[in-house]
Amino acid sequence: MNTPTVLVLASGRGERFTASGGQGSKLHALIDGVRVIDHTLAAVRASRLPFHVEDAGHAGMGDSIAAAVQATRNADGWLVLPADLPLIQPASLLAVAAALDRHPVVVPFYRETKGHPVGFAKSCLDELLAVSGEEGAATVVRSYAARGQVHRLALDDVGTVTDIDTIGDVDKVRALMLPRRPEQSA
Repeated sequence: MNTPTVLVLASGRGERFTASGGQGSKLHALIDGVRVIDHTLAAVRASRLPFHVEDAGHAGMGDSIAAAVQATRNADGWLVLPADLPLIQPASLLAVAAALDRHPVVVPFYRETKGHPVGFAKSCLDELLAVSGEEGAATVVRSYAARGQVHRLALDDVGTVTDIDTIGDVDKVRALMLPRRPEQSA
């Protein structure tokens, strides 16, 4: 099995978060006393996949992806993971990584909603290096989809689609985390 590198994208401006009343970076917002990015990184570390955090300021998600791929160009492939997905499960990262052994592009879905991380095989290197702007790698996914080379991977992980864009999203994540916590004894 190839071992793709997880590209943790942490260079967004988070304008919707501050517009909603958030203070500072959404990635530093606390959920149970832990920063959003640290929740995400804990899942990445638990997957034991190699990873790269791209946190330099870039004009758009595409620019962040291109820079991260350039920094890891010798990787077996890439899982593009925005850093604002604090509920992502390590098993989801591993499932996308495993699917890359059979498909050049893997797009996870949770109940018919497109999620992350989107996986790209090594064969996508040149296309990923060329992406820029706000659209991320959507042009690469569309190109492979037009050739019937995108695998839709159904995952039972709400963390693949639960990102932090506003203060309300932080509250939503806290509520989703409640069932995961052990019962408190009185």
